[in-house]
Amino acid sequence: MNIFRLAGDMTHLASVLVLLLKIHTIKSCAGVSLKTQELYALVFITRYLDIFTSFVSIYNTIMKLIFLGSTFSIIWYMKRHKLVRRSYDKDQDTFRHWFLVLPCLILALLIHEKFSFLEVMWTFSIFLEAVVILPQLVLLQRTRNIDNLTGQYVFLLGAYRALYILNWIYRYFTEPNYVHWITWISGLGQTLLYADFFYYYIESWKNNKKLQLPA
Repeated sequence: MNIFRLAGDMTHLASVLVLLLKIHTIKSCAGVSLKTQELYALVFITRYLDIFTSFVSIYNTIMKLIFLGSTFSIIWYMKRHKLVRRSYDKDQDTFRHWFLVLPCLILALLIHEKFSFLEVMWTFSIFLEAVVILPQLVLLQRTRNIDNLTGQYVFLLGAYRALYILNWIYRYFTEPNYVHWITWISGLGQTLLYADFFYYYIESWKNNKKLQLPA
């Protein structure tokens, strides 16, 4: 554990809390992609299979349970809550997200550090997380006008990944034989997907204007 990893985890946690705050208090999921949340659920399920087989630390276990529980809670709200589900823009959230799953699975079967079920599933989750934000970004581009909490949610998600890159750099220079190309390349690609959003988010903050993405 180092300061960059901790900051990344806390930023990731903050992004989830912001989204839950919006859904629970405003009773609205407008601008939130259910497709991205479903992909996140798959990412966490396949990544945290080791929760039943190995124990790293109490912190590690708690964080895994939080991300699993919060993601399924968000999905339940968006699909089942009688008020929240009315605000879900199904007509705009049309990204064919399941088309991302098979290529990531094939890639995980071909490129992995060790050929075992848990390792392939973990690698699959890394590849899938790299593209999991695509339905959300597409939805925001279509809706154009983005409320503050949704913008903060996406910004914090991107910031979490950027902090993890700093964590990897720090560990590379402080830990012997620390090399994880799969994680590094996937994480870098994921962070680059946020670049356009970061630009418009910072510009809107500097100019004190409502966040809008180009169509």
